[in-house]
Amino acid sequence: MTGSKFDRRQILSGVAATGLAATLNVAAADPAAAESVAAKAGVKAGLKLGAPEKFSYALLEQRARERAALPWEPPVPVAPDLLDRITYDAYQEIRFRREATLMLDEDRAVPVQLFHLGKQTRDSVKVYLYQDGEAQEVLYSSALFDTPEGHPARDLPPDVGFAGFRVMAPDLKTDWLAFLGASYFRTSGPFNQYGLSARGLAIDTGAPTPEEFPRFTDFWLESGDNDAQIFTVYAYLDSQRVTGAYRITAKRNVDARNIARVEMEVEARLFARADITRLGIAPFSSMYWYGETSRRQIVDWRPEIHDSDGLAIWTGSGERIWRPLNNPPRVMGNAFVDNDIRGFGLLQRDRDFVHYLDDSVFYERRASVWVEPITPFGEGEVHLLEIPTDDEIHDNIAAYWCPKAPFKAGESRTYVYRLRWLDDIPFPRALAKATATWTGIGGRPGHKRPEGVRKFVVDFQGSVFRGIGREDGVEIVVTPSRGTLSNAYCHPVVDQRERWRALFDLEASGEEPVDIRMFLRKDDRALTETWVFQYFPET
Repeated sequence: MTGSKFDRRQILSGVAATGLAATLNVAAADPAAAESVAAKAGVKAGLKLGAPEKFSYALLEQRARERAALPWEPPVPVAPDLLDRITYDAYQEIRFRREATLMLDEDRAVPVQLFHLGKQTRDSVKVYLYQDGEAQEVLYSSALFDTPEGHPARDLPPDVGFAGFRVMAPDLKTDWLAFLGASYFRTSGPFNQYGLSARGLAIDTGAPTPEEFPRFTDFWLESGDNDAQIFTVYAYLDSQRVTGAYRITAKRNVDARNIARVEMEVEARLFARADITRLGIAPFSSMYWYGETSRRQIVDWRPEIHDSDGLAIWTGSGERIWRPLNNPPRVMGNAFVDNDIRGFGLLQRDRDFVHYLDDSVFYERRASVWVEPITPFGEGEVHLLEIPTDDEIHDNIAAYWCPKAPFKAGESRTYVYRLRWLDDIPFPRALAKATATWTGIGGRPGHKRPEGVRKFVVDFQGSVFRGIGREDGVEIVVTPSRGTLSNAYCHPVVDQRERWRALFDLEASGEEPVDIRMFLRKDDRALTETWVFQYFPET
């Protein structure tokens, strides 16, 4: 979850920003076969491809099932000494050639480029073109990349493979989907700005034992309809205790405001090599350094720094929950028990540039990601892992669904779910959502402030407040796990439409966190989602 100064997050964003270069002239390993598949895929015949082989999702499932019965074979390091020399700066000098772009459809709406290996991206993967039941491997060649004279990449052996791939916009100036490192993938979201990452699978994330990182080792790329940016990738997943066959279909639409919606359907067929107690389905990795809820941690000139600011949950019973993220004093794991959860995700709700003031990385543009099970997830928990961090380069937040039943050796499971990368999730008009959370010293201005008391202020916004006034019986409901409450009340924010503010003081001490639940109601009807927070009195 954490990394060195130049970690996965920086590598991917750096590669996405690199330019594109000149010409390509590559000989085909099998010219006739390459000509056929290349013509189907809309790429030039000069691309170097392997021999044709049969492929289907059913065959991929069979492969995963059979390999799960065999001992795990760890990946063999590829030219480690040379890759050590391809540092972050050297990696930025490697540019995939524009003319080598794989055009996976006749309308050139799904162009694909490949990532090179490097010091931070050293796990080699295989990439295949798939059309009409036949697949051919895209073979590595240094001629696919433009590298300076004397660059260590020029000395790599001819069969090193690739680090991953990305799907470009039709004009090849930006990318909107990238697979790079372990089972990580992410999109540029609604505002063409990378942020948090999704993963194919997580194992033992936040557990006392070391985390296991299953990785995608092979990809088969297939385009969809020619009149839209629809893309299907099949992937084989492998690790010490599990194998998997994945089918991920992604579609990108851009509206009249130039806001993109990226929607994915993920089907994961998993086979257990050994027992797994903490299995992470639909996992995310994100970053939260500090924000409006943690102003005491601000050390940088920017007011807020985070890729995501909260975890949203839609429970099987219909409750909506919002949990603002923390940069905790120690590693913290929280679990939200549920049955047949309707949705969950890490969101970036705060979209105001003035709250970040960063005009180079644009945190207000980071995507929110929402998971919707297509087939029921059953009993389990949403796990939230928060790790202390002192910089923005570390992914210190993880969230995923953990099934209640352990995944036993020899078993198989299938999970089908939808991922939506968007600016904000659909939300019922009958509820207001929490849009801001602040904390500060307790008590009343102009009076002596009591020691050990913290004030919490939460703003809710929504059309549900329309026509409701201060005297109409809206009340605050606060439930802390411990401590003493005082000064709890709520009111409409002056001169702000459809916005109410909830305030309360909490007196608590000690190192153990206080879990707080709060919402607003009128009579017996909840007006807001449930705001959930974890407070550390001694910080």
